[in-house]
Amino acid sequence: MNRKQRIHELLSKMSDEVFEYIREKKTSYKDGWVPAAHIKTALELNFVCVPKNNKQYGVKGWLFAILARILEDEGRIEHYKDGNRSFFRSINT
Repeated sequence: MNRKQRIHELLSKMSDEVFEYIREKKTSYKDGWVPAAHIKTALELNFVCVPKNNKQYGVKGWLFAILARILEDEGRIEHYKDGNRSFFRSINT
């Protein structure tokens, strides 16, 4: 297995963990919609994403966004946006 394959395998495993978390938490929220902010905070998925010499104002949820998109593309979660807040829920699993 080459490096690219290993990296993509790790991303897949990470998205599996996020999926399981969403699935576990959906019973705690109305209609199963888990707030993205809760997921990012609980799993500590907010990071600074620029080199130290560049400016960024705080941490961002870029890693969570990538993992959530992988899950959406696989048809495992769905996304809902209400104003500035985003929510996710697992689909029939």
